[in-house]
Amino acid sequence: MSDVVIEDAAPTASELDAEAAYEKFVWDNLPRNFAGHFMHGMLGMTGFRLFNAPTFLPAYLHQISGGSDFMVGLGQSLQQVGAVVSPIVGATHIEHRKKVLPVSMLMGTMMRLGMLGISLAGWFLTGHMRAMLVTTLVFLFLMGFFQGAQGVAFQLLLAKVIPIKRRGILQALRNVIGGVVAAGLSLVAGRYIIQPNLFGNGYATTFFLAVILTSAGLTALAMLMREPEPPTVREKSTIMARVKDFPALIRSDRSFMFFMLAQLLSTAARIAAPFYILSAGRVIHLDGKTLGVMSLAFLGADTLTNMAWGYTGDKFGFRLTFILSLVLWAAATGLLIASPGLPTLHVAGITIGAIAWIFISFFGLGAAQSGQMMSSSTMVLEFGTREDMAMRLAFTQTAQGLTAAVGPLLGGLLVGAMGYNALFGVSMGFLVAGFLVLVTLVEEPRHRRNSAV
Repeated sequence: MSDVVIEDAAPTASELDAEAAYEKFVWDNLPRNFAGHFMHGMLGMTGFRLFNAPTFLPAYLHQISGGSDFMVGLGQSLQQVGAVVSPIVGATHIEHRKKVLPVSMLMGTMMRLGMLGISLAGWFLTGHMRAMLVTTLVFLFLMGFFQGAQGVAFQLLLAKVIPIKRRGILQALRNVIGGVVAAGLSLVAGRYIIQPNLFGNGYATTFFLAVILTSAGLTALAMLMREPEPPTVREKSTIMARVKDFPALIRSDRSFMFFMLAQLLSTAARIAAPFYILSAGRVIHLDGKTLGVMSLAFLGADTLTNMAWGYTGDKFGFRLTFILSLVLWAAATGLLIASPGLPTLHVAGITIGAIAWIFISFFGLGAAQSGQMMSSSTMVLEFGTREDMAMRLAFTQTAQGLTAAVGPLLGGLLVGAMGYNALFGVSMGFLVAGFLVLVTLVEEPRHRRNSAV
């Protein structure tokens, strides 16, 4: 195993002074760093939501592939395949550095170039559908590759400069404000960009808007953030040496091992995500207006529930929010399955029919997946030591990426063989399994957390 710079012996006075100076820097610069991460998250995640919501991108892939469910799954899988190896590469590249912001900015920029390539392909390859599809798939892979590396870097940055009891409220605030913008933009994009095919390709225009938003967020972070230098870091190591450390990293913490299992099961449940909107298309007409409305439901739920997720996580720990999000996710999936057969209701002059039931299910799916994402990505920061944080992040993201890469591809095959409802049933099975693991085998890490993290 790679050696850590810090020793097991009791810390010396100078080491304690260095830790105190590090903590003082964090608190002294918290307002500025909080603002930087808020702007980056609010603008960046708004753009990524607009791009990655299970509405526009699946519908676009479905369109340019001539209606192929398999190609929709393949596109989503390729994006995740890119993220399988890159987290480990990224972690190995940054864990020995006292400053990781420059590497983070590089990875973030490269990821945005992948999004830009998809947008440009939509504009300049119009009329050449096969070339457009192939180019889009290639850029999805490249986007995913840099997404994996930058995910580790930016989560490590957040852990360095935002104290543990401020992370939930930060993520909630940026997600709420970003959710308002994303929900509004999704409605506008559906009606006024995709429906009239603005600038020759409404989808490409929507994706370009996402590039602008995410780039503005990255710029804000670069201008505002002040990064501390930690007293201790790991020695520089090779990728293979760190990969060999994985078994020991898992064995050293049984609760972390089962947290990983729950995270993988919930990631596997996303096998159905690209097909939510395509399933809805069996009941409602998927024009630009409808896509905008369903995107509004999915992203609007993020806006309305994030403060609750963040407050609950900060106060009681993110294990609880993780559990609640899986329950809500399973319920919303069940409602989507049942929505075509549910009766039309008339309540206080409002008609609740198939479209309304589907809208409610998309709202539940958006709220649940938002809670799951916040919970799992924040909870992982609370296990283990600071020196191993980058590799814990890399390991979890690599495992999630592998699961997410295989999932949509298998989902497309399962839809072709057995239909949407069978796929949604499999997804619910993963959610139930993840729920049981969290409830019975995972401790709340905050209750036993090492003060050195």
